[in-house]
Formats: sequence, structure tokens, C-alpha cells
Amino acid sequence: MSEHLTAGHYERSSDRKGYRNGYRTRSIYARIGKLVLRVPQSRGGEFSTDLFSPYQRSEQALVLAMMEMVMQGVSTRRVEKVTEELCGESFSKSAVSRLCTNLDVRVAAWNERRLDDRLFPFLIVDALVIKVLTDGRVVPMSGLIASGINEDGNRVILGMMVGNSETKSTWAALFGWLK
Repeated sequence: MSEHLTAGHYERSSDRKGYRNGYRTRSIYARIGKLVLRVPQSRGGEFSTDLFSPYQRSEQALVLAMMEMVMQGVSTRRVEKVTEELCGESFSKSAVSRLCTNLDVRVAAWNERRLDDRLFPFLIVDALVIKVLTDGRVVPMSGLIASGINEDGNRVILGMMVGNSETKSTWAALFGWLK
């Protein structure tokens, strides 16, 4: 902070660029556990340090790992226990659920992307019966997946949709949506 302000604590100087404004605490979840750091603040709020950028990537990796656990079918309570074992700090099941709402937005954006008139000479469709929590109860539903083989021979997932069952009408809805 002294370097940023070009003045030390209580130093009077004509070169001074601002004033200190106390500290804020910042928690970082590192491999050794939770670290609580005191980060200095300036009155103008323009001070920042590059110290946290590597830890933000680690934090992002932890968040992505928690989302992946939920996608693989791990319950939110179990995710809470696993993160407590890994980090020494637990995340509540409501915090895990909030993270997964962010995942819903990402999946919806991916699912609604444009395919940019690419040609897919071959189309592969399949369905998977999954259990979904709806209105407080678990019901079986069909996860419909469409993938295409492009001209280079690479497989590309074109889209996914959840339907009540694997019927002609749900397949028609998938194909109409893809079109």
C-alpha cells in the first residue's frame, strides 16, 4: 500500500496519491485449508493486488468441482461433507444449490447456441432415463440427446432436452427445436 500511495504510514508528502482506509478480510481456500487475510484498502478504492489471482483460479476450480459432483448425481449434503474433508471448510447445501443455479444458466446458454449452418451428414440420437425432482417428488424422465458427425468426422453434441417419456411427440419436439 505504501508503494501504491507513494507514502508510508502517517507520512506527509506532496507526492502522496491517496489515503489508507483500513483493511477488509478476505478468505481463501488453499490446499492447507482456509486462510483469512487482511487486505489494505485506500479511500478511492483503486488499490488492488495481484496476490489473489492464482487463488481465485483455485477457488474457481473448487466451485467447478462442486458443480461437477452435483452433475454426477452426488447429493448436495454429500457435496457439503466432501468439501469439508478437502478444505476443512464446509459449504452449506443451500450454497451448493445456488452454485448449481449458475450451472443451469450456463447449460441453457450452451443449449441455445447457434450451430452456424454447419453440415452434419450423420445424426445420432439417444435417450436416457433419468430421475428428476419435480414438485417435491422424484419422477423418471427421458433425457434426449442429439449429436452429429461433422464433415471432418468429429462428433458434436447438438442439443439435449428433457421429456416426459421417449415417445414420438417428444422426439418430434427435439427435432423441431433443433431445426
